[in-house]
Amino acid sequence: MELRQLEYFVAVAEEANFTRAARRAHVSQPGISAQVRQLERELGQALFDRSGRSVKLTQAGAAVLPYALAALGAAAGARLVVEELAGLVRGQVRVGMVSGCALPVFAELLAGYHNAHPGVSIAVSEAGSDCLVESLQAGELDLALIGAAGGTIPGLESLVVVEEPLVAAVSRDHPLRGHRSISLGSLAEHQLICLPVGTGVRAALDAACARGGFTPRVVSEASALPMVARLAEMGLGVAVVPASTARSGGLALHVLDITRPKVRSRLELAWGQASAKSPAARVLAQHAREFLHHLGADRQPAA
Repeated sequence: MELRQLEYFVAVAEEANFTRAARRAHVSQPGISAQVRQLERELGQALFDRSGRSVKLTQAGAAVLPYALAALGAAAGARLVVEELAGLVRGQVRVGMVSGCALPVFAELLAGYHNAHPGVSIAVSEAGSDCLVESLQAGELDLALIGAAGGTIPGLESLVVVEEPLVAAVSRDHPLRGHRSISLGSLAEHQLICLPVGTGVRAALDAACARGGFTPRVVSEASALPMVARLAEMGLGVAVVPASTARSGGLALHVLDITRPKVRSRLELAWGQASAKSPAARVLAQHAREFLHHLGADRQPAA
C-alpha cells in the first residue's frame, strides 16, 4: 500500500468521479483507475461502486476513508516537521529597522533568537518606516522595527516596543528657554527640526498638527534623532523628538513638554502574513512575542 494510492483513493471519494479526481491529482484517468484497483486488490475489497453515473463508496470504502485521510495527514505533518527543522538549521530571516535607531532591546531580541537558532542567518537593513512597511507587506522582510503614530497597519501584526511623548527641545539661549511647556498650536509659530516624512515621529507630529488645523513649519530634517537634537542645540530651531532623546546626556538643551494635546510616538515590531511561509520567520515572530511579553518592553526608553 502506497501513499500515492491513498491520495488517489481520497481524491476519487471526494470528487465522486475518476476524471475529476485525475485532474485534481494531475495524472491521467487510466492511471488513477489502475492505482485504485491495485489498492482494492491489496485490501481484498471493492472500495467504490462504479455501477451508477457517479462513483460511490462501498461499505468497505467508507470504512477505509478515515484511515486514509489520517495517513495522508500524518505524512504531511512529517514533511512539515522536517521542513521546519531544516529551516531552523540553515534558514535566513530578513529584518529591517528604522534608520538611525540604536534601540538596545532590539539587539537583545535578535541576539536571543540567534543563540537559540545559531544556524539561521540574520540579514539586517535600515530604511524609513514607510519603506519598511511596504517591504513587510510585499514579503521582502520578515520582521521590522518601525516608527508608528498609532493605529493598525493593513496586512501586518505588530507589538509596541516603546511608546513615549514627543517634546520640544531648544538651545539654552532660545527665546523659549524660560518656558516649561508649549501647546501644540504654539508650535505653528516656530521653525521646527524633525525626522523626515516616512518616520513614526514625523507621522505623529504631522497627524497631531493636522488635527490642530495647521501644517508644521519643518525647516530642517535629519534621518537620525541625535542629529535632530544637535541641530536644535546649535540654534537652528525647535526640535520635536521623543523625550528620551532630548534628555539624553551630553546635550545642552532646554526641554519643553508639548501639551494641549500631548503627542506620542511609538516604536513597534511588525511582521506580515508572508512571514508565515518561512519556518525561521515564524519562530522569530513567536520569539518576539515572548521576548516583549517577559520584558515589559513598553517601559524601555528609546535610544
